[in-house]
Amino acid sequence: MPKPAQRHYSRYAREAAELLGLMIHTARIESNSTVADVAERAGISRGLVHRIEKGEMGSSIGAAFEVAAVVGLHLFESEPTALTCHLSAERGKLTLLPQSARTGTTTVKDDF
Repeated sequence: MPKPAQRHYSRYAREAAELLGLMIHTARIESNSTVADVAERAGISRGLVHRIEKGEMGSSIGAAFEVAAVVGLHLFESEPTALTCHLSAERGKLTLLPQSARTGTTTVKDDF
């Protein structure tokens, strides 16, 4: 199937990306950092920083999270250890799911 010319996103997703971009932009201004400084520290181009701050949907989420970290914007919790705790809890939830809810890699022998 060919890739669509333009991907359509829900209103919620567009507004969330715009909010993230505005939060990153505000944090960058408050930290007195230039776009060039942030781009260099994050290892990306200035244009990508601009696109992230505008909330463009084609921007990499990894790049957006890295820029947020560079400007000192904590997206989930104020303490980095709290984020690690939440991550561990979510991983723990996945281990409690039955195998049928996860994609398996083994073949089942049902010739009994």
